[in-house]
Amino acid sequence: MADILRQRISQYSRLYHSEVVAVRRHIHAHPELAFEEHHTADFIASKLTQYGIPFERNVAKTGIVGFIEGKKKDKVIALRADMDALPILELNDVAYKSKNKGVMHACGHDAHSAMLLLAARILNDIREDLNGSIKLIFQPSEEALPGGAKAMIEAGVLENPHVKHVIGQHVMPTMGAGHVGFRSGMYMASTDELHLTVIGKGGHGATPDLNIDPVLIASHIVVAMQQLVSRFAKPTVPTVVSFGRFIAEGQTNIIPDQVQLSGILRTFDEEWRAKAHVKITELAQNMAISMGGKCEVRIEPGYPFVVNDPILTNNLSLYAKEYLGVRRVEEMDMRMTSEDFAYYGHQVPSSFFRIGTRTRGKDVTNLHTAQFDIDEDALYHGIGTFAYLAYRTLEELAD
Repeated sequence: MADILRQRISQYSRLYHSEVVAVRRHIHAHPELAFEEHHTADFIASKLTQYGIPFERNVAKTGIVGFIEGKKKDKVIALRADMDALPILELNDVAYKSKNKGVMHACGHDAHSAMLLLAARILNDIREDLNGSIKLIFQPSEEALPGGAKAMIEAGVLENPHVKHVIGQHVMPTMGAGHVGFRSGMYMASTDELHLTVIGKGGHGATPDLNIDPVLIASHIVVAMQQLVSRFAKPTVPTVVSFGRFIAEGQTNIIPDQVQLSGILRTFDEEWRAKAHVKITELAQNMAISMGGKCEVRIEPGYPFVVNDPILTNNLSLYAKEYLGVRRVEEMDMRMTSEDFAYYGHQVPSSFFRIGTRTRGKDVTNLHTAQFDIDEDALYHGIGTFAYLAYRTLEELAD
C-alpha cells in the first residue's frame, strides 16, 4: 500500500508543480509583516475553499487552521507553515518581486505556505486512504516576539481533537533542491533580546575629563559580554551573545549623554539561560558603575530551543528515504538560529526539518537578505515529501 501511495503522491506533486509555483509567487509578491497577514490569509482561505478543505479563520488574529478528515477523526497530526514576511527592501529583479515596498519574504515563508497548501491538496485527494486526520496550521508572526506559535497554542490549535505530533519544514538555501535534512534531539537555540541603555554625561569630545563617556562604557560592555560565553557558559553548552545595534547619536566632537545597545542571547540550556540573564545584567550594570555611569538593562524573553522528538524524527528520516531515496536525505547540524516552532515541541512530540532550495552552480543567497530566492523545483519535492511524511506518520501512529 505504501508503494502505491508513494507513486500517487509523486504523481500529484508533479501535476501540481505549476500551481505551487504560482501560489508561492503570489504570496511572495504580497508580503505582510507579523500579525498583519490579512491578504495572505484571504488568499490561503480562497485556496482551501477551492480544494474543498474546511477551515477556521482568525485563529490568533490572522491564523488559519484547516482540517482533512481521514478514516479516523480523533487520530490527528498537524502540519505547520508560517505566513509572515520581514521588513526588508527586496532587490531581486523578478516578475514576482514584492509589491509592498520595504517588506519581503526573505525567509521562505511564502514557500512554506505554498507547500503546505498543495501538500494539503494532495492529502485531501487521498483522504480515504489516510489512517487518521490532519490539521493544517497556517501560523502568523514567526519573525516577531512573542511569536504566533504561542498564540496559536493558547487559542487551542493542539486540541479538539488533540494533536499527537506537529511536523514543520523550512527552506535551506545551502542545501540542494530536492534534498531534505533532519536532526534528532536538540536542533535550534533559544533566543532572548537584549536591550541596554548606557547613561553617562555628554559634552565636548576635546574635554573628556569633564564628561562620562557612554560610548566608551558601551564599548567595554560589548567586549566584556564575550567573556560571558568563554568564562561562564559550560563549554558543552553552545552559547552566543551578539550585539547588532549600537546607537550613539553624537557627532565627531560631541559625546552623547547615552548609548543604546541591542543584541541577542542564544543557547540550549534553560537553567544556564536563566543564569545568563542575571550575569548579563550584573556585568553591564557593574561595568557602567565602575566607569562612572550607569546601565539600564531590559531582557525580552524569546522562543525556547527547538527539540526534535527522536522517535518521530528518526521515523520521518526513514520515510523521506522511502520517498526521495537515501542520497537525498541528510543529517543536519545544530543551529544557533531560533524558531517559534519550538513551542509545539514543548507541548507534543514534534519535528522540524529542512527542505533544500539551492540551485546547482549558483551562489547561495542567504536567508534574511534582500537577494534571497529559491530554486522553484524544490517546491514539488517539498509538497510531495510533506504529504508522504504525513501519510506514513499516520499509517504507523498507534491508535
